[in-house]
Amino acid sequence: MEFKYDVVVIGGGPAGLAAAYSAWEQKDTKVLIIERLEELGGILNQCIHNGFGLHYFREELTGPEYAQRFIDRLKETDVDIMLNTMVTDISSERVITAINPVNGCFEIKAKSIVLAMGCRERPRGAISTPGTRPAGIYTAGAAQRYANMDGYLVGRKIVVFGSGDIGLIMARRMTLEGAEVIAVLERGGVPSGLTRNIVQCLDDFGIPLMLNTTVVDISGRSRVESITIAKTDSRKNPIPGTEQKIDCDTLLLSVGLIPENDIPEATGVRMDPRTNGAVVYENDETTTEGIFACGNILQVHDLVDYVTSEAIRAGKGAAQYAKNGEPGSEGLLDVEVDTNMITYAVPQMIRPANVEKNVDISFRVRDRYEDSRIVVKDEEGNYVARYGVKAYIIPAEMQRITLPGKMLEKAKGSKIIIGIEKGE
Repeated sequence: MEFKYDVVVIGGGPAGLAAAYSAWEQKDTKVLIIERLEELGGILNQCIHNGFGLHYFREELTGPEYAQRFIDRLKETDVDIMLNTMVTDISSERVITAINPVNGCFEIKAKSIVLAMGCRERPRGAISTPGTRPAGIYTAGAAQRYANMDGYLVGRKIVVFGSGDIGLIMARRMTLEGAEVIAVLERGGVPSGLTRNIVQCLDDFGIPLMLNTTVVDISGRSRVESITIAKTDSRKNPIPGTEQKIDCDTLLLSVGLIPENDIPEATGVRMDPRTNGAVVYENDETTTEGIFACGNILQVHDLVDYVTSEAIRAGKGAAQYAKNGEPGSEGLLDVEVDTNMITYAVPQMIRPANVEKNVDISFRVRDRYEDSRIVVKDEEGNYVARYGVKAYIIPAEMQRITLPGKMLEKAKGSKIIIGIEKGE
Protein backbone atom coordinates (compact mmCIF):
# COMPACT_ATOMS: atom_id res chain seq x y z
CA MET A 1 0.00 0.00 0.00
CA GLU A 2 1.08 3.56 -0.67
CA PHE A 3 0.19 6.19 1.90
CA LYS A 4 -0.04 9.84 0.87
CA TYR A 5 -1.20 12.71 3.08
CA ASP A 6 -1.20 16.49 3.07
CA VAL A 7 -0.23 16.68 6.76
CA VAL A 8 1.23 13.91 8.91
CA VAL A 9 1.39 14.55 12.65
CA ILE A 10 3.87 12.38 14.55
CA GLY A 11 2.74 11.98 18.14
CA GLY A 12 -0.76 11.55 19.57
CA GLY A 13 -0.34 13.47 22.82
CA PRO A 14 -1.80 16.93 23.53
CA ALA A 15 0.37 18.65 20.91
CA GLY A 16 -0.34 16.09 18.21
CA LEU A 17 -4.08 16.05 18.86
CA ALA A 18 -4.39 19.84 18.66
CA ALA A 19 -2.12 20.11 15.61
CA ALA A 20 -4.07 17.45 13.70
CA TYR A 21 -7.42 19.08 14.44
CA SER A 22 -6.08 22.50 13.49
CA ALA A 23 -4.72 21.16 10.19
CA TRP A 24 -8.04 19.47 9.41
CA GLU A 25 -9.88 22.74 10.08
CA GLN A 26 -8.10 24.33 7.13
CA LYS A 27 -10.48 22.41 4.82
CA ASP A 28 -9.67 19.86 2.13
CA THR A 29 -6.65 18.68 4.09
CA LYS A 30 -5.92 14.97 4.39
CA VAL A 31 -4.42 14.44 7.84
CA LEU A 32 -2.82 11.45 9.58
CA ILE A 33 -1.77 11.02 13.23
CA ILE A 34 0.95 8.46 14.00
CA GLU A 35 1.17 7.33 17.63
CA ARG A 36 3.58 4.71 18.95
CA LEU A 37 1.36 3.68 21.88
CA GLU A 38 -1.93 1.82 21.75
CA GLU A 39 -4.02 4.85 22.67
CA LEU A 40 -4.12 8.60 22.05
CA GLY A 41 -3.57 11.14 24.81
CA GLY A 42 0.12 10.75 25.57
CA ILE A 43 1.32 11.73 29.02
CA LEU A 44 -2.09 13.19 29.88
CA ASN A 45 -3.49 9.68 30.38
CA GLN A 46 -1.47 9.24 33.57
CA CYS A 47 -2.02 12.79 34.88
CA ILE A 48 -5.20 12.14 36.85
CA HIS A 49 -4.87 15.30 38.96
CA ASN A 50 -6.83 18.41 38.04
CA GLY A 51 -5.54 21.82 36.98
CA PHE A 52 -5.61 21.36 33.21
CA GLY A 53 -7.64 23.50 30.82
CA LEU A 54 -7.97 26.68 32.86
CA HIS A 55 -6.63 28.84 30.01
CA TYR A 56 -7.90 27.00 26.93
CA PHE A 57 -11.26 25.57 28.05
CA ARG A 58 -11.84 28.03 30.91
CA GLU A 59 -12.57 25.17 33.29
CA GLU A 60 -10.56 22.80 35.47
CA LEU A 61 -10.04 19.32 34.04
CA THR A 62 -7.93 16.25 34.76
CA GLY A 63 -5.34 15.18 32.20
CA PRO A 64 -7.48 12.37 30.71
CA GLU A 65 -10.47 14.71 30.49
CA TYR A 66 -8.39 17.32 28.65
CA ALA A 67 -7.14 14.75 26.14
CA GLN A 68 -10.63 13.35 25.65
CA ARG A 69 -11.92 16.77 24.60
CA PHE A 70 -9.62 16.66 21.56
CA ILE A 71 -10.13 12.95 20.92
CA ASP A 72 -13.87 13.60 20.77
CA ARG A 73 -13.30 16.46 18.33
CA LEU A 74 -11.23 14.22 16.08
CA LYS A 75 -13.98 11.60 16.06
CA GLU A 76 -16.10 14.13 14.18
CA THR A 77 -13.48 14.47 11.43
CA ASP A 78 -11.96 12.22 8.76
CA VAL A 79 -8.47 12.42 10.28
CA ASP A 80 -6.77 9.01 10.00
CA ILE A 81 -5.03 7.54 13.03
CA MET A 82 -2.30 4.89 13.13
CA LEU A 83 -1.73 3.55 16.64
CA ASN A 84 1.02 1.22 17.78
CA THR A 85 3.16 2.64 14.98
CA MET A 86 6.79 3.66 15.34
CA VAL A 87 8.50 6.18 13.05
CA THR A 88 12.07 5.17 12.32
CA ASP A 89 13.13 7.80 9.79
CA ILE A 90 12.11 10.99 8.02
CA SER A 91 13.80 12.18 4.85
CA SER A 92 14.29 15.84 3.93
CA GLU A 93 11.75 15.17 1.13
CA ARG A 94 9.20 14.36 3.84
CA VAL A 95 9.05 10.61 3.27
CA ILE A 96 8.35 8.88 6.58
CA THR A 97 9.50 5.35 7.29
CA ALA A 98 7.39 3.61 9.91
CA ILE A 99 6.70 0.15 11.28
CA ASN A 100 3.67 -1.50 12.89
CA PRO A 101 2.21 -5.00 13.29
CA VAL A 102 -0.35 -4.51 10.52
CA ASN A 103 1.72 -3.04 7.67
CA GLY A 104 5.21 -4.12 8.67
CA CYS A 105 7.81 -1.59 7.50
CA PHE A 106 6.29 0.96 5.13
CA GLU A 107 6.58 4.52 3.83
CA ILE A 108 4.28 7.51 4.04
CA LYS A 109 4.62 10.47 1.69
CA ALA A 110 3.64 13.79 3.24
CA LYS A 111 3.41 17.30 1.86
CA SER A 112 4.14 18.58 5.37
CA ILE A 113 4.99 17.02 8.72
CA VAL A 114 4.31 18.15 12.29
CA LEU A 115 6.69 16.77 14.92
CA ALA A 116 4.87 16.42 18.25
CA MET A 117 6.70 13.59 20.02
CA GLY A 118 7.05 15.34 23.38
CA CYS A 119 9.96 14.77 25.72
CA ARG A 120 11.45 12.19 28.06
CA GLU A 121 12.70 12.45 31.62
CA ARG A 122 16.34 12.62 32.57
CA PRO A 123 17.25 9.31 34.26
CA ARG A 124 19.78 8.74 37.02
CA GLY A 125 22.55 8.26 34.49
CA ALA A 126 22.07 11.79 33.15
CA ILE A 127 22.85 13.38 36.53
CA SER A 128 25.74 11.07 37.52
CA THR A 129 24.58 10.42 41.08
CA PRO A 130 27.12 8.12 42.79
CA GLY A 131 26.34 5.08 44.93
CA THR A 132 25.08 1.55 44.48
CA ARG A 133 22.47 0.43 41.96
CA PRO A 134 19.58 -0.91 44.04
CA ALA A 135 15.88 -1.07 43.24
CA GLY A 136 13.73 1.83 44.35
CA ILE A 137 15.04 4.59 42.07
CA TYR A 138 12.42 5.88 39.62
CA THR A 139 11.82 8.91 37.50
CA ALA A 140 8.78 10.79 38.78
CA GLY A 141 6.91 10.07 35.55
CA ALA A 142 7.52 6.34 35.80
CA ALA A 143 6.26 6.36 39.38
CA GLN A 144 3.22 8.31 38.24
CA ARG A 145 2.37 5.71 35.62
CA TYR A 146 2.83 2.84 38.10
CA ALA A 147 0.55 4.54 40.62
CA ASN A 148 -2.13 6.02 38.38
CA MET A 149 -2.42 3.48 35.57
CA ASP A 150 -1.04 0.21 36.93
CA GLY A 151 -2.10 0.53 40.58
CA TYR A 152 1.32 0.00 42.19
CA LEU A 153 2.77 1.93 45.13
CA VAL A 154 6.48 2.34 44.39
CA GLY A 155 7.62 2.87 48.00
CA ARG A 156 6.82 3.68 51.63
CA LYS A 157 9.52 6.19 52.68
CA ILE A 158 10.19 8.47 49.74
CA VAL A 159 12.55 11.32 48.90
CA VAL A 160 11.97 13.39 45.75
CA PHE A 161 15.10 14.83 44.11
CA GLY A 162 14.24 17.84 41.97
CA SER A 163 11.44 20.36 42.34
CA GLY A 164 10.03 20.12 38.81
CA ASP A 165 6.24 20.10 38.55
CA ILE A 166 5.92 16.35 38.12
CA GLY A 167 8.10 15.80 41.21
CA LEU A 168 5.92 18.13 43.25
CA ILE A 169 2.75 16.47 42.01
CA MET A 170 4.12 13.02 42.83
CA ALA A 171 5.09 14.14 46.34
CA ARG A 172 1.41 14.87 46.92
CA ARG A 173 0.26 11.73 45.12
CA MET A 174 2.48 9.44 47.18
CA THR A 175 1.26 11.12 50.37
CA LEU A 176 -2.35 10.56 49.37
CA GLU A 177 -1.54 6.88 48.75
CA GLY A 178 -0.25 6.51 52.30
CA ALA A 179 3.49 6.80 51.77
CA GLU A 180 5.72 9.08 53.83
CA VAL A 181 7.37 11.74 51.67
CA ILE A 182 10.33 12.84 53.74
CA ALA A 183 11.34 15.85 51.65
CA VAL A 184 11.71 17.35 48.19
CA LEU A 185 15.29 18.34 47.40
CA GLU A 186 16.37 21.08 44.99
CA ARG A 187 19.99 21.74 43.98
CA GLY A 188 19.34 25.41 43.23
CA GLY A 189 18.19 28.26 45.40
CA VAL A 190 14.70 28.50 43.89
CA PRO A 191 12.18 25.76 43.07
CA SER A 192 11.81 24.86 39.40
CA GLY A 193 8.09 24.08 39.55
CA LEU A 194 5.08 26.37 39.38
CA THR A 195 4.21 28.37 42.49
CA ARG A 196 0.74 26.86 42.63
CA ASN A 197 2.26 23.37 42.80
CA ILE A 198 4.60 24.40 45.61
CA VAL A 199 1.56 25.55 47.57
CA GLN A 200 -0.92 22.80 46.67
CA CYS A 201 1.46 19.83 46.68
CA LEU A 202 3.98 20.66 49.40
CA ASP A 203 2.75 23.41 51.70
CA ASP A 204 -0.78 22.00 51.98
CA PHE A 205 0.61 18.59 52.98
CA GLY A 206 3.46 19.74 55.21
CA ILE A 207 6.17 18.30 52.93
CA PRO A 208 9.54 20.07 53.41
CA LEU A 209 11.28 21.68 50.42
CA MET A 210 15.04 21.70 50.94
CA LEU A 211 16.71 24.22 48.61
CA ASN A 212 20.43 24.27 47.80
CA THR A 213 20.55 20.53 48.54
CA THR A 214 21.74 17.63 46.40
CA VAL A 215 22.15 13.85 46.61
CA VAL A 216 25.79 12.77 46.90
CA ASP A 217 25.37 9.03 47.60
CA ILE A 218 22.80 6.24 47.39
CA SER A 219 23.14 3.18 49.62
CA GLY A 220 21.43 -0.20 49.51
CA ARG A 221 21.86 -3.71 48.18
CA SER A 222 18.63 -5.16 46.77
CA ARG A 223 16.65 -1.99 47.67
CA VAL A 224 17.46 1.63 48.49
CA GLU A 225 18.18 1.85 52.21
CA SER A 226 19.38 5.44 52.55
CA ILE A 227 20.70 8.44 50.66
CA THR A 228 23.29 11.01 51.65
CA ILE A 229 22.54 14.64 50.92
CA ALA A 230 24.69 17.78 51.10
CA LYS A 231 24.23 21.52 50.82
CA THR A 232 25.27 23.17 47.54
CA ASP A 233 27.16 26.37 46.76
CA SER A 234 26.24 29.09 44.27
CA ARG A 235 27.36 26.83 41.39
CA LYS A 236 25.20 23.94 42.68
CA ASN A 237 28.23 21.89 43.71
CA PRO A 238 28.12 19.97 47.04
CA ILE A 239 29.81 21.63 50.00
CA PRO A 240 32.16 19.22 51.88
CA GLY A 241 31.27 18.74 55.52
CA THR A 242 27.53 19.34 55.08
CA GLU A 243 26.61 15.72 54.41
CA GLN A 244 23.52 14.24 56.07
CA LYS A 245 22.13 10.70 55.86
CA ILE A 246 18.41 10.09 55.28
CA ASP A 247 16.87 6.65 55.67
CA CYS A 248 14.40 5.88 52.86
CA ASP A 249 13.39 3.05 50.51
CA THR A 250 12.62 5.08 47.37
CA LEU A 251 14.15 7.98 45.45
CA LEU A 252 12.06 9.76 42.81
CA LEU A 253 13.92 11.85 40.24
CA SER A 254 12.41 15.03 38.82
CA VAL A 255 15.55 16.48 37.32
CA GLY A 256 14.53 17.80 33.94
CA LEU A 257 13.11 16.81 30.58
CA ILE A 258 14.77 16.13 27.24
CA PRO A 259 12.89 16.81 23.97
CA GLU A 260 12.59 13.70 21.77
CA ASN A 261 14.68 15.16 18.97
CA ASP A 262 16.66 12.21 17.60
CA ILE A 263 14.67 12.10 14.35
CA PRO A 264 14.50 15.88 13.77
CA GLU A 265 18.27 16.17 14.10
CA ALA A 266 18.71 13.39 11.53
CA THR A 267 16.63 15.36 8.99
CA GLY A 268 18.99 18.34 9.16
CA VAL A 269 16.70 20.50 11.28
CA ARG A 270 18.71 23.27 12.90
CA MET A 271 18.64 22.89 16.69
CA ASP A 272 18.76 25.49 19.44
CA PRO A 273 21.21 24.43 22.20
CA ARG A 274 19.33 26.58 24.72
CA THR A 275 16.04 24.70 24.34
CA ASN A 276 17.34 21.39 22.92
CA GLY A 277 14.52 21.85 20.42
CA ALA A 278 14.32 23.03 16.83
CA VAL A 279 14.85 26.58 15.59
CA VAL A 280 11.48 27.67 14.16
CA TYR A 281 9.76 30.49 12.31
CA GLU A 282 6.60 32.31 13.43
CA ASN A 283 4.35 29.41 12.29
CA ASP A 284 6.53 26.74 13.98
CA GLU A 285 8.12 25.63 10.70
CA THR A 286 11.67 24.40 11.23
CA THR A 287 14.64 25.24 9.03
CA THR A 288 13.91 22.07 7.01
CA GLU A 289 11.18 23.12 4.60
CA GLY A 290 7.76 21.63 5.27
CA ILE A 291 8.65 20.16 8.68
CA PHE A 292 7.05 21.79 11.72
CA ALA A 293 7.54 21.24 15.46
CA CYS A 294 5.37 21.99 18.50
CA GLY A 295 4.83 21.08 22.13
CA ASN A 296 7.53 19.71 24.40
CA ILE A 297 9.65 18.58 21.48
CA LEU A 298 10.14 22.28 20.73
CA GLN A 299 10.42 23.65 24.27
CA VAL A 300 9.46 22.31 27.68
CA HIS A 301 6.12 23.81 28.73
CA ASP A 302 4.58 24.36 32.16
CA LEU A 303 0.96 24.20 31.02
CA VAL A 304 -0.73 21.93 28.50
CA ASP A 305 -2.92 24.88 27.50
CA TYR A 306 0.17 26.57 26.04
CA VAL A 307 1.12 23.35 24.27
CA THR A 308 -2.32 23.42 22.64
CA SER A 309 -1.99 27.02 21.47
CA GLU A 310 1.42 26.32 19.96
CA ALA A 311 0.17 23.13 18.29
CA ILE A 312 -2.81 24.90 16.75
CA ARG A 313 -0.38 27.35 15.15
CA ALA A 314 1.82 24.51 13.87
CA GLY A 315 -1.11 22.53 12.46
CA LYS A 316 -2.45 25.54 10.63
CA GLY A 317 1.00 26.36 9.28
CA ALA A 318 1.52 22.79 8.06
CA ALA A 319 -1.83 22.77 6.24
CA GLN A 320 -1.10 26.12 4.61
CA TYR A 321 2.30 24.87 3.50
CA ALA A 322 0.73 21.73 2.01
CA LYS A 323 -1.55 23.94 -0.08
CA ASN A 324 0.62 26.96 -0.90
CA GLY A 325 4.23 25.98 -0.34
CA GLU A 326 6.90 28.01 1.40
CA PRO A 327 5.97 31.62 2.31
CA GLY A 328 8.29 34.46 1.40
CA SER A 329 11.00 35.51 3.84
CA GLU A 330 11.36 39.18 2.91
CA GLY A 331 12.23 41.36 5.89
CA LEU A 332 13.12 38.34 8.07
CA LEU A 333 13.57 39.27 11.72
CA ASP A 334 15.72 37.32 14.16
CA VAL A 335 14.24 37.09 17.66
CA GLU A 336 16.98 37.66 20.21
CA VAL A 337 16.99 38.13 23.99
CA ASP A 338 18.90 40.07 26.58
CA THR A 339 21.06 37.11 27.59
CA ASN A 340 21.74 38.59 31.04
CA MET A 341 18.06 38.22 31.88
CA ILE A 342 16.47 35.71 29.50
CA THR A 343 17.62 32.23 28.47
CA TYR A 344 15.83 31.80 25.12
CA ALA A 345 12.83 32.76 23.00
CA VAL A 346 10.59 30.76 20.64
CA PRO A 347 10.10 31.34 17.73
CA GLN A 348 13.65 32.33 16.90
CA MET A 349 12.74 33.91 13.53
CA ILE A 350 9.75 35.87 12.23
CA ARG A 351 8.73 36.42 8.61
CA PRO A 352 6.56 39.56 8.97
CA ALA A 353 4.77 38.97 5.68
CA ASN A 354 3.55 35.61 7.01
CA VAL A 355 2.04 37.07 10.22
CA GLU A 356 -1.72 37.37 9.79
CA LYS A 357 -2.56 39.40 12.90
CA ASN A 358 -0.02 38.70 15.61
CA VAL A 359 2.63 36.26 16.75
CA ASP A 360 3.04 34.67 20.19
CA ILE A 361 6.55 34.52 21.63
CA SER A 362 7.50 32.29 24.58
CA PHE A 363 10.58 32.62 26.76
CA ARG A 364 12.01 32.01 30.23
CA VAL A 365 13.92 34.38 32.48
CA ARG A 366 17.14 33.54 34.30
CA ASP A 367 16.23 34.99 37.70
CA ARG A 368 13.33 36.41 39.68
CA TYR A 369 12.28 39.95 38.75
CA GLU A 370 9.78 41.92 40.82
CA ASP A 371 7.65 44.87 39.68
CA SER A 372 9.09 44.58 36.19
CA ARG A 373 7.81 44.65 32.64
CA ILE A 374 8.66 42.83 29.41
CA VAL A 375 9.88 45.03 26.57
CA VAL A 376 10.70 44.44 22.91
CA LYS A 377 13.21 46.69 21.12
CA ASP A 378 14.54 46.84 17.59
CA GLU A 379 18.16 46.78 16.46
CA GLU A 380 18.52 50.53 17.04
CA GLY A 381 17.18 50.35 20.60
CA ASN A 382 13.73 51.73 19.83
CA TYR A 383 10.74 50.26 21.66
CA VAL A 384 8.63 47.97 19.49
CA ALA A 385 6.36 46.97 22.37
CA ARG A 386 6.10 47.43 26.15
CA TYR A 387 3.90 45.27 28.34
CA GLY A 388 2.26 45.86 31.71
CA VAL A 389 4.19 45.71 34.98
CA LYS A 390 4.10 42.31 36.69
CA ALA A 391 4.44 41.75 40.43
CA TYR A 392 7.00 39.04 39.71
CA ILE A 393 8.51 37.13 36.79
CA ILE A 394 10.22 33.83 37.69
CA PRO A 395 12.20 31.13 35.81
CA ALA A 396 9.73 28.38 36.73
CA GLU A 397 6.93 30.01 34.73
CA MET A 398 7.11 30.31 30.96
CA GLN A 399 6.39 33.85 29.81
CA ARG A 400 4.24 34.50 26.72
CA ILE A 401 3.74 37.77 24.89
CA THR A 402 1.56 38.52 21.88
CA LEU A 403 3.22 40.82 19.38
CA PRO A 404 0.83 42.38 16.83
CA GLY A 405 2.03 42.34 13.24
CA LYS A 406 1.58 46.12 13.04
CA MET A 407 4.19 46.53 15.76
CA LEU A 408 6.66 44.44 13.77
CA GLU A 409 6.42 47.04 11.02
CA LYS A 410 8.00 49.54 13.43
CA ALA A 411 11.14 47.43 13.89
CA LYS A 412 14.25 48.88 12.27
CA GLY A 413 17.00 46.49 11.28
CA SER A 414 17.01 42.74 11.03
CA LYS A 415 16.23 41.71 14.60
CA ILE A 416 14.13 42.38 17.69
CA ILE A 417 15.41 41.95 21.24
CA ILE A 418 13.29 40.90 24.25
CA GLY A 419 14.29 42.19 27.66
CA ILE A 420 13.09 42.98 31.18
CA GLU A 421 12.90 46.47 32.65
CA LYS A 422 11.97 47.77 36.08
CA GLY A 423 8.39 48.98 36.16
CA GLU A 424 7.54 52.64 36.49
